[in-house]
Amino acid sequence: MTRRKMLAIAATAITLSASAAGLTDSLNYHIRLGYNIGGTAPIGMPATIRQLNKYTLKSNISFAFDIQKDLWDRWGLLTGLHVENKGMKVDATVKNYHIEMVKGSQKLTGYFTGRNVTNVDEWLLTIPLMGTFAVSDNLRLKLGPYLSFVMSRKFDGYAYNGHLREGTPTGDWVDILESEDQRGSYDFSDDMRKLQAGIDLGADWYLSKRWGLYADITWGLTGIHHSDFKTIDQTLYPIFGTVGVTYRLK
Repeated sequence: MTRRKMLAIAATAITLSASAAGLTDSLNYHIRLGYNIGGTAPIGMPATIRQLNKYTLKSNISFAFDIQKDLWDRWGLLTGLHVENKGMKVDATVKNYHIEMVKGSQKLTGYFTGRNVTNVDEWLLTIPLMGTFAVSDNLRLKLGPYLSFVMSRKFDGYAYNGHLREGTPTGDWVDILESEDQRGSYDFSDDMRKLQAGIDLGADWYLSKRWGLYADITWGLTGIHHSDFKTIDQTLYPIFGTVGVTYRLK
């Protein structure tokens, strides 16, 4: 199924659900274009990660169509459809970092000390369900859960300038060098979840009747890998901030 068909089906489902619930009166429609900044990371920096040497931003664009309904007083409800890219590339210095890699024709599992480059790239179709509170005519706060379907996913990288202890922290020593044929590569893309869930906290600030700015923080409550994936000791969560412009259609 193409992305265009998926978008059409999801948009139709949202509209029909709202109509069936009698919520189509006095709806507010918003289009958003934003940029995601963040990454996938464990909660708290583990001792195995000693230093972040380089962080590279990806395209990380976010396009959203939201529907908001005022319910009572200043409170309301918001849902929508977001197509977004979340990715990062990080070069870190690690020590005794548990990993599985391929070096030449060898498949190695053990504890690596040296430099590790991780590349993450995801395209997601996200549906939020957020409560809204109008602080004023120009400022609205938002909070609620989201569900993301991962349309494409990548988690790969390589280790270099170090060594691996096979099996245990005191196992056989294997040099992992810098050249492409001497470093260790890995690809855990197939171990990533196709569904993610989390919490979205944000604010819309309107500069005029139509145009405004928005900011959101999305915190994944499910790790990006399946729960039975144990090659990396730490659970990695998608944590991103989004900033952008919004246009109110109605």
